[in-house]
Amino acid sequence: MCRCYVSGAAPYDRGVEAWSGRSRVTADELAVWRTFLRAHARVVRALEVDLLAKHDLPLAWYDVMVQLVEAPGRRVRMTELADRVLLSRSGLTRLVDRMVGAGLVRREPCDTDARGYYAVLTDEGYARLRSAAGTHLRGVRDRVISVFDAGELELLGSYLARLDPTP
Repeated sequence: MCRCYVSGAAPYDRGVEAWSGRSRVTADELAVWRTFLRAHARVVRALEVDLLAKHDLPLAWYDVMVQLVEAPGRRVRMTELADRVLLSRSGLTRLVDRMVGAGLVRREPCDTDARGYYAVLTDEGYARLRSAAGTHLRGVRDRVISVFDAGELELLGSYLARLDPTP
């Protein structure tokens, strides 16, 4: 039984079914959603723990470095990088500031836009990324890939692509 308070209203005692009926989400559908969220959170936490323990590298830093190493010249405009790593521009700015301080990236002004900057992976950042990649990929394999057979992985990939159709 769900006892929810919405905007100071009295407890909502009719359970998830009644609440979800109002928003056209069944209890079973909501359970799938929550399972997805829990699975994502657990995997991300475990991957972060591995990277921090073995490489003193936060997962968000690793993600930024992967985006940079895959880009031409190992550089990406800050606004585009924020979109790629799913952070706000101000959040990315703070993250990149810390990475600049650690010597993993540097900022370069954009020659075509005086207000724009690139984040550029340094040689030290590239070395840290290479060092951490095995740990990260092993974690991805152990915590996600190995749980599914090849057919299930293909289906999972096609299902998730519906949620994020970008290549």
